[in-house]
Amino acid sequence: MTFSVTPVSSTTGERDRFRISFAPLSLDEVYNLANDPANGAIVVMSGTVRQQTDGKPVLYLEYQVYEPMALAIFRQIAAEIRQRWMDTNRVIIHHRIGKLEIGEISVLVAVGCPHRAEAFEACRYAIDTLKHNAPIWKKEYWADGSSTWVSIGACEQTNANC
Repeated sequence: MTFSVTPVSSTTGERDRFRISFAPLSLDEVYNLANDPANGAIVVMSGTVRQQTDGKPVLYLEYQVYEPMALAIFRQIAAEIRQRWMDTNRVIIHHRIGKLEIGEISVLVAVGCPHRAEAFEACRYAIDTLKHNAPIWKKEYWADGSSTWVSIGACEQTNANC
């Protein structure tokens, strides 16, 4: 099952895309969606499921989302990016939900801009803001049989490995 929202047009006519999906995410698709002839840079951030957190072996993750609000947050992030980095051409945010194995992509963020500095800054802003504000929760399943939910805002804690 895939949730997606109709592309959002900015005031300058560029298009942003947002998706929440149970299906695997595609780097090629996200890059192509961010591509624009006016870009001098496309920065893509790929978040993957790591094999350990704080030295503790992870078996897999499970992501859950409040989809309508998460997509609204994605749109808000894109709008904020366009206010701070006005030459931004494309903002793409795709997030996966459900059970993810080690090495699978959980989130892809791509930003296309005329210059690399603004593309890097905007992409970092997008992922950091998403991690703090989007209603997306992950449950880490540990090798010892235990599990722990990690909620939004957890990245704000000191020493949080988000």
